[in-house]
Amino acid sequence: MAASSITEEKLTKSKIAKSQATRRDPLWRQALAIAWLCWLYDMLTNLAPTRRAAALAHAHAMVRLERGLDLAPELALNRWLAGEHTLALILSDYYDNAHFVVTLGLLGWLWWRRPDVYVPLRNALVLTNLIAFAVFLLYPVAPPRMLVGEGFTDVVATSHAFGSWHTGSLAADADQYAAMPSLHIAWASWCAYVLWRLSERAAPRWRRLLRTLGVLHVAVTAFAVLATGNHYLLDVLAGFATAALSLCVATGFRTGIRALRNRASEPVSNVTNLSRSAAQGTMPHQVAADPRSRLDGPVAG
Repeated sequence: MAASSITEEKLTKSKIAKSQATRRDPLWRQALAIAWLCWLYDMLTNLAPTRRAAALAHAHAMVRLERGLDLAPELALNRWLAGEHTLALILSDYYDNAHFVVTLGLLGWLWWRRPDVYVPLRNALVLTNLIAFAVFLLYPVAPPRMLVGEGFTDVVATSHAFGSWHTGSLAADADQYAAMPSLHIAWASWCAYVLWRLSERAAPRWRRLLRTLGVLHVAVTAFAVLATGNHYLLDVLAGFATAALSLCVATGFRTGIRALRNRASEPVSNVTNLSRSAAQGTMPHQVAADPRSRLDGPVAG
């Protein structure tokens, strides 16, 4: 009897866990998170004029540091791409649009098809933005394209890319002093991790394809942000670090919460099993205490 009650308890837990895993997080909560992040970004954009001097000073310091370390590929890449109009247009369009389309597309896919992993991955993306926003505020950095006299070209502006945030009405809605860390790289790294997770359930052929696409997205994004004059190499490395930290914190926090819930439910499960055994007239500890007792009847003395 005790064994059957324990089995029933395990089945109940399994059903509850499966129900929670397939339950989508409310849509209004996602909309609220996006609206909140947009509001925070808009506040940073409004503060941009007060951070111009500091952002330019930090940018020049970044250039000096990279050159001192012999890690400054941005200018050479930028000059080469500026002379390749067709490729410059393609990369500029990728820079402006893939950043949003790929990230938000994967986020929507996770919410709709993989609610079992959606929440921690969404939290990681939110945390990535919050970390970046804090750095934008405390240590603003102007992108290379804004450094007059350094020889950089604003490739996105000169190629007239679709949806450019560098010119026209959209320029006023973007924080122009948010080079460090690169959110393009942080988001691309998040996308690569998501594709890797999604590939775990895929057939071998699709698994290779998804993982290859994730790596290519990060590689093309890294090349685009450097060659278009929008980020430094240190920004790229900081973007990788921001995404990695956010994923570790978000997934680790989720795992810790589940472990605490499981521990908290164990005493309740034990009390429930004892109550059922008492109601059925069989106590597990009584059976274990008497070596002569067996389920098939008493042993003759």
